[in-house]
Amino acid sequence: MTSDESRIIEMAWEDRTPFEAIALEYGLSESDVIKLMRNSLKASSFKLWRKRVSGRQSKHLKLRNPAISRGYCPTQYKQR
Repeated sequence: MTSDESRIIEMAWEDRTPFEAIALEYGLSESDVIKLMRNSLKASSFKLWRKRVSGRQSKHLKLRNPAISRGYCPTQYKQR
């Protein structure tokens, strides 16, 4: 697994990161991310992830509350 694939999987698991952010950064559509997740995760983990993101408003910009303008929590990437 490459570091890009690892980062995409991490972004896909994050609640606040929409699929559009993954598409912008890595050029993968939502269906491409689903394929990557299916091929990279154990079947049980993939099913949990699909259940988690299906219909989740924060994973789709069009469904997301317009007051949320960032793709991640400001404390997520702390400076050391």
